[in-house]
Amino acid sequence: MADLYKTILFLNYGLLLAVILLGANKYRILNHKEKQYFHCIAFLFFIEFLNLVLPYIFKLDDTSFLYPFYIAGEFFLLTGLFIRKLNLPKYLLGISGTLAIAFMISKYGFNYPANADIAKVVSNIIIICLSGFTLIREIKDTSADNRFLFVDASIFFYYSVSVFIFIVQHQIANLSENSYYILFSANNILSSILYCSLLYTFIKLKK
Repeated sequence: MADLYKTILFLNYGLLLAVILLGANKYRILNHKEKQYFHCIAFLFFIEFLNLVLPYIFKLDDTSFLYPFYIAGEFFLLTGLFIRKLNLPKYLLGISGTLAIAFMISKYGFNYPANADIAKVVSNIIIICLSGFTLIREIKDTSADNRFLFVDASIFFYYSVSVFIFIVQHQIANLSENSYYILFSANNILSSILYCSLLYTFIKLKK
């Protein structure tokens, strides 16, 4: 199972790099709201790049200190994306940013909550709600050109299942090594689906 996990993981890295390169090439033809998709994937690429590079360049065996920054950044960028797409009041963007900053201050300054996965689950649930509302509106509004409908559906699916995986992971006290690899391989497969949806969408984009 470890070999399968590593294979899927490196496949994800390849897909992520392809999305970044293609997204950068299509960036000029994206509208203001659509550019947020590229910002989100660029942030994720930056985090994954640091996780790969820091152990080799700075000999850091533990990069878990990046986790709170990843949670906060992911939350702010994705909630910002769907707040804009739903045309919600702009002050909600300020609330989203304030919550992200408050979490980082709380975690890095006071180590609260001790288990950052709690914040991750709450963040994912909020993202699920916003992406779900966005999907419902996009499906109803058949007259609109919803170029990123497939991506929005993939985001909703990915974060919905990810929450379930997180809950299962923490409910099972004695998780075997094989079970661990199965769970995270499943999560990486979901990531692959999301990256493929972005690749497909960027390829199909026209001026």
